[in-house]
Amino acid sequence: MAADAVRANQFPELGREARLLTGREIYFDQEGFFWEAEDWSEEAARILAREAGLPELTDTHWRVLHFFRDYYFYHRRAPLNRHLKEGTGLSLQTLEGLFPQGIRQGARRLAGLPNPKSCF
Repeated sequence: MAADAVRANQFPELGREARLLTGREIYFDQEGFFWEAEDWSEEAARILAREAGLPELTDTHWRVLHFFRDYYFYHRRAPLNRHLKEGTGLSLQTLEGLFPQGIRQGARRLAGLPNPKSCF
């Protein structure tokens, strides 16, 4: 794990852990999703992308990540697949291929959205 992404504290009783990332303590759930979407930054996304095997985020990656965030903060939920396709102009197959861990574990996690398991 990179020096700037060292685990700082763990809170297993809450199902979250704190990591020092971009010089700040940021909380993540046990699957690596941001605990608070507001803690996200582009630099945090770059670090997490490198950890996930994406050495660089392209303009297309950023378009997808920003669409996720804009949609989430406007609607207070993640986009459905059809909204994702319409909003990005990309097919689901292309979207899945952009992120090594797919749309849910890859794009959604890197965009700083909460774990879909915790959304009711």
